[in-house]
Order: sequence, then C-alpha cells, then structure tokens
Amino acid sequence: MSEPSVDLAWMRLLVEVDRKGSLSSAAEALGLSQPAVSYQIRLLEERFGLPLLQRLHRGVRFTEEGRRLLSIAERTVSEVDTLQRSLRAARRRPTVRLATDYAFSSLWLIPRMHAFRQSHPEIDLHIVATQRLAQHWREDADLAVAFGAGAEFGPEARLLIPEHVVPVCTPALARTETGPSGLLTEHVPLIHLEAEGVSPWLDWPAYLEKRGMPRTQQDGAGDLRFNTYALVIQAAMAGQGVALGWLGVVDHLLDANLLVTAGETVTVPGRGYWLVPGSGSEAVRLLATWLTEETENPALKR
Repeated sequence: MSEPSVDLAWMRLLVEVDRKGSLSSAAEALGLSQPAVSYQIRLLEERFGLPLLQRLHRGVRFTEEGRRLLSIAERTVSEVDTLQRSLRAARRRPTVRLATDYAFSSLWLIPRMHAFRQSHPEIDLHIVATQRLAQHWREDADLAVAFGAGAEFGPEARLLIPEHVVPVCTPALARTETGPSGLLTEHVPLIHLEAEGVSPWLDWPAYLEKRGMPRTQQDGAGDLRFNTYALVIQAAMAGQGVALGWLGVVDHLLDANLLVTAGETVTVPGRGYWLVPGSGSEAVRLLATWLTEETENPALKR
C-alpha cells in the first residue's frame, strides 16, 4: 500500500492536469469529480486574473502564465514528496542503544564508530554512557558493554576485553624519569582512577601489591585523582604522571606512540569488559557480532 501524500491542493492538481492532459483524467487520478477540478482551476484563474489553461477539443493545454505556475508547482510537489519519503524512511531506521561506560565509549568505541557505520549504514547507534552499568539499564538500552567480573552479568555475558593492565606515560616522561626500578619511583606522580567504595577495577594499590612493590609508593607527592578514565588518560598524555592503561582500550594510543608502557602487565582473571545481551532484534545482533569481531585480538585473550 502506497503512503498517503501531503495535500498541496491546487499545486498537486496542476501537476496531475499536466501529466494526464485533461481535467477528467486528472480528476480520476486524484479521486475527485470533474466539476470539482474545473471549479478549482476556475478559482485559480480568478485569483491570478489570467487564464491558466486553454480548453482544446480533447484535453487542455497550459498558457504561458499557466506553464510558469506549473513549474513552481512541480518543483514544490517534488521537494515535499521527497522530504516526506526521507522522513518516513528515517523514522523506520533501526536504532540500537548501547549502554557502556565513559572509558569504553570515548577511548575504544568512538575511534571505531566509523567502521560500524560503514558496515551497517542502515543502523543508528545511540550511546548511553555512565560511570557504571545501572541495575535497570535495559529500560534505557538494548545492549551493554560493561566492566566487571563475569558473575555480575549472568551466564549469557561474553568476555570481550580481559583486564590486562600496564602503567603508561608519555615517551618524554619515560625518557627522563626512568630509574633502577622503572618509572614507579617515589617522585613520579601516579594518576589514580577513583571509585565509589571498593574499586571494581585494578587500582594503583592493587597493582603495586601484585607487583610486590612497597605500597608507600602510591603516596607520592603530586599524585592526581580523577573520577573518569578519560580524564586519567588525558592527564597521562599531557605528561602529568603515570597512569594504569587497560590493554584493549588504550592500544590505539600506544600504537600512535602517544603513550608508552612503563612497567609490567598485570592480569586479573575473569574480569574485564563483558558484552551483556539485551533485546533480540536483528540490529542488536549485528552490533553484538561487530563488537565481538572487533575485540577478537589474540594478544588480549592470552
């Protein structure tokens, strides 16, 4: 069934008269009576004060003035019909709402979003970013990529990026501050990512403990603390100190030599970024497949 057209009254009437060549045929195409069409044409001619049509033995022909008016009507009808089709098509486009955190959205997803849009131009992607995945996130999103332990997200969750953490800093800081024990000397500021309550990710005290290093090194003068990971990384890129870098999230910065590793990698088994299923639409399935394929890096799965 064709979509109903926007009513442009006399403009659409003139276009149909030109297409059909007669008032009776135009009336039939528009679902009107011939007297009604004739009346509309007569009103137009009265308002313009000039004849717009020449009545022939069979059909009608536009006068010069009528042809000028028809040109405006054709252009207007065409543009309005095109806009109507475009708006209806846009409204029918599937939209997938992805819930995730600020770190994943800003550092992993945004640099790769063009690839998803090229692969699936028919899908609109809406990012719902928060610091931590809310308990009732399905009310606002169709799919989630969330950080934590697998037990938090249920048996259907899939591990995308395991938690492999390594200290990172700028190349300049690495050159000037390297000591016998690496960069983690007491006078080098550490950049902390703060959490409410118990940290759900590896923080500096836990990292230093796993590396068997004195915990006092976490209390160096000039340490910086932020509540979002994007700010942590920005501070590290500005040479403000050493941050913990999550491999799989900061890889593009390491590849571009904007940051370099400044210590040993520590792994936390069973923890990382998980793909948490939500709704089961085809568009959601396509995004989930793309996320899985993009994160399937053997170096991150070891």
